[in-house]
Amino acid sequence: MNNPLVHAFFVGRALSEALYEQAEKSLTNALSELGKLDAELRQQLHQFTTQVIERANREEEEAMRRRGSGVAGQASTELADLQAMIDDLRAEIAQLRAELKRYRSSRTM
Repeated sequence: MNNPLVHAFFVGRALSEALYEQAEKSLTNALSELGKLDAELRQQLHQFTTQVIERANREEEEAMRRRGSGVAGQASTELADLQAMIDDLRAEIAQLRAELKRYRSSRTM
């Protein structure tokens, strides 16, 4: 088998198989690295989400604690503000009733 054409055929065939195997290894490694990267990014996103939720819960608890401790001192102030608002609303209602009464009496004439 000293035929150079046959020898070239087998060399070409061996070369193509070796290139195919090398490409397969490279693709497999690239996909493996991509999978690892995806898993790491998902883990980081999960950790970030957990941290944000924990921070929000802590801040909410702190705000509720501050609000709860300040309720006793602010209760009288808020009650006075509420009473003033009720008084203002009653005054507005009285004015509206008077205007409505005037309007109705002017229409009947």
